[in-house]
Amino acid sequence: MNDPAAARIEREGAFLRDVLRELEGVVVGQRALLEGLLVGLLADGHVLLEGVPGLAKSLAAQSLANCLGGVFRRIQFTPDLLPSDLVGTQVYNPKSGEWSVREGPVFAHFVLADEINRAPAKVQSALLEAMQERQVSLAGETRRLPAPFLVLATQNPVEQEGTYPLPEAQIDRFLLKLKVDYPAKADEKEIVRRLGLARERLAVRRVCDPSRVLEAREALSSVYVDDKVLDYVVDVVAATRRPAEAGLAELAPFILYGGSPRASIALTAAARAHAFLQGRAFTLPADVKAVGAAVLRHRVVVTYEAEAEGVTSENVVARIFDAVRVP
Repeated sequence: MNDPAAARIEREGAFLRDVLRELEGVVVGQRALLEGLLVGLLADGHVLLEGVPGLAKSLAAQSLANCLGGVFRRIQFTPDLLPSDLVGTQVYNPKSGEWSVREGPVFAHFVLADEINRAPAKVQSALLEAMQERQVSLAGETRRLPAPFLVLATQNPVEQEGTYPLPEAQIDRFLLKLKVDYPAKADEKEIVRRLGLARERLAVRRVCDPSRVLEAREALSSVYVDDKVLDYVVDVVAATRRPAEAGLAELAPFILYGGSPRASIALTAAARAHAFLQGRAFTLPADVKAVGAAVLRHRVVVTYEAEAEGVTSENVVARIFDAVRVP
């Protein structure tokens, strides 16, 4: 007997395989990045991309928008940016004597916030409010943002001069933080062959329209999450707050703050989306592990002692996943 949930997921998720295939034809050697973007898209969560310049972060974001047929806007964050540069403003027409509203670039399906940590706090807050509420207040009116609405923010982990680092409470609004690393040698050789020698014009084919994403999100609710998987999620997040209870007392001096209940919600949603991408109608602990680092690395804040000893939040999360019993 066929499982109707599995059949629905197979039907609604088929286009995602086409999207991934198109993206891999343009963005070489960054499979984890591309899958992370699709997880964020499915789970209706925003994604923070961290990596040095030149690793195809912007190319991946724009190619995703082109694949899905959505409106794409890129905002280069600078210290002189104003909130109105994001959300829009009122414009006076001297001929008619009337005011009109000009919507800002945040009114798009896909918004690339390039170097988000270069803008002052007011601008960051304006964007993060739009991310959370999916709406903005403009000219005394509340205006809904398009659906789907996905913010992809980038930041450079090396150059910190003249930046305004995101506070923990704001960075927590991102579902995932993806670390974009250098490609393997073979992949880099292929990149050079395409862009440096052949100078191909890289482009993706439009696979669908944004409404397909909304249909896939509805189907995501069919992915079953067992109580044992929920217990595993809660145990992992609880260990980031009270590591001694997980048998990791040696980590306690390194953790300043652990994940909040929002971390448990995000980890469950991302694991569910990961299972959907694999074509399964049920979530496994392996899905939780697959997205665990991306969900928790920016939610676990380490102490100065940890920084002095070279222990990162990613190290802490990896130790916790190794220690917490898998159901």
